[in-house]
Amino acid sequence: MSQLAEHAKAWLDQDPDPVTKLELQALIDNQDEEGLSSRFSTRLDFGTAGLRGELGAGPNRMNRVVVAQTALGLAKFLNANRETYLDPSGGLSAVIGFDGRTNSDVFALDSAKILSAAGIKTFLFSEMVPTPVAAFTGRRLGASLTVVVTASHNPPRDNGYKVYLGGPTGGSQLVPPQDREIANLITALSTGTTFQQIPKSKDFTLIGQPEISQYLDRAKTLISMHESEIAQRSAIRITHTALHGVGWKVVNPLMAAAGFKVLPVTLQKEPDAKFPTVAFPNPEEKGAMDLSFAEATRNDSDIILANDPDADRLAVAVRNGDGYQMLTGDQVGLLLANQLAPTSKAIANSIVSADLSALAKHYGVPYTQTLTGFKWISKVPDLGYGYEEALGYCVDPEYTPDKDGITAALIIAQMASDLKAQGKTLVDQIQDLAQRFGHVATGQVSLRVSDLSVIRKITSGLRSNPPASIGDEAVIFEDYSARTDAMKTDALVFSNESIKIIVRPSGTEPKLKCYLQASATSKPAATKLLENLKTWADATLSALK
Repeated sequence: MSQLAEHAKAWLDQDPDPVTKLELQALIDNQDEEGLSSRFSTRLDFGTAGLRGELGAGPNRMNRVVVAQTALGLAKFLNANRETYLDPSGGLSAVIGFDGRTNSDVFALDSAKILSAAGIKTFLFSEMVPTPVAAFTGRRLGASLTVVVTASHNPPRDNGYKVYLGGPTGGSQLVPPQDREIANLITALSTGTTFQQIPKSKDFTLIGQPEISQYLDRAKTLISMHESEIAQRSAIRITHTALHGVGWKVVNPLMAAAGFKVLPVTLQKEPDAKFPTVAFPNPEEKGAMDLSFAEATRNDSDIILANDPDADRLAVAVRNGDGYQMLTGDQVGLLLANQLAPTSKAIANSIVSADLSALAKHYGVPYTQTLTGFKWISKVPDLGYGYEEALGYCVDPEYTPDKDGITAALIIAQMASDLKAQGKTLVDQIQDLAQRFGHVATGQVSLRVSDLSVIRKITSGLRSNPPASIGDEAVIFEDYSARTDAMKTDALVFSNESIKIIVRPSGTEPKLKCYLQASATSKPAATKLLENLKTWADATLSALK
């Protein structure tokens, strides 16, 4: 306890945030060993997702000290690799955006001051923006670094720090080995350098509406803006939810310019760091879409479009009888693939997403499956479209090299409008595509934990004693952590010609995810096979837990 208290007191001396200082002082005064250990026994890991974690004091929380150390580590990395990451002007530059979560603006401002003091020309958004807008701006300016302060769809008490590198990566997400190099620099800086000792400067440039307008102008080029088509789009009714995030301010003018009548879920359209109407601001979570369903019913909407809080993801629901049917990420991914493949150079998705090889062959375009995450998808050569089943779609990779729930929403709205003019729906289109390219049912079973050792226990159990069959299906087991190629990752794969199950820890949440895919000659057969896989996954995870 005495050593923990010493670490805590040293942290207290440098903490510039009165809220976290009070929190930490209370833990020290109460000799709360468990609370102090949770904050000081380890450090929030900096990886390919940047940082993400719960707000609070100490190195294992998101706070001003951790963010300042991270910003300084990034600055040192860029200066040490200056020639690799020069922007078009021949210098080093950074774009910083932030969402509406608690302290996002504070973390962004601290980062701008630190990067600027390190000699990096820094552009800080003066207002909250969706992650895709910041990523687009970083790519457009050829910035050496883009940072977005966001925890995306994580619980309300979390925040995060998403990092994109310029230079040879073209403004896409951070990948190894650069993530480890930066992490090592941050760790080295965390001892002996206090928050007050980190140089800071106000010599940065504020950016805002002009940059948002440039994003909107580019987005409008992704669909036809002919007057006759714009007029036709008023016939489709759309409900939109921003889930208390930052998407509506950009979605609204974009959809209006394209001719769509979009009605917001009023209680969720403005940013609110408390997320008062949802437990988890993720469209995939139970209950998150309840207000959207109610609003769409009142408005008699044809479809529902839902963005997560930083608007890099998109969920879609379609009217079905008296209610609404949520489309899976793979179904939306298939719809967009069919729309974009004819003009794409290449298409790609992650290994946990449905196989698109039949569609790619039909359109004569290259197809690649990558490891999970847009840090990999965005780096596929000549990418024209990429997606992953967790509601992430990259429809304009040349300009926004990451998932973008706003431009994806625009294209889905156009598709729904065109189909309605033909007397069809998005569900009809999915059925037509299944008839053409095969019936594939996908789903997911996930286990949220408070103790990460539970995840290690379950995966260790599966590794040491992998099943030879799942139900009536004999399967081949492959441990991707044992691979020696670019596909090496912490994932367990059980598959045959009809099924595929991938078990892996989430990279951004305390979850173990079990991805399920079932292929069959008909929709009922694929659906039944998927249900059998869900039963197996539930039972297996419970038993191993």
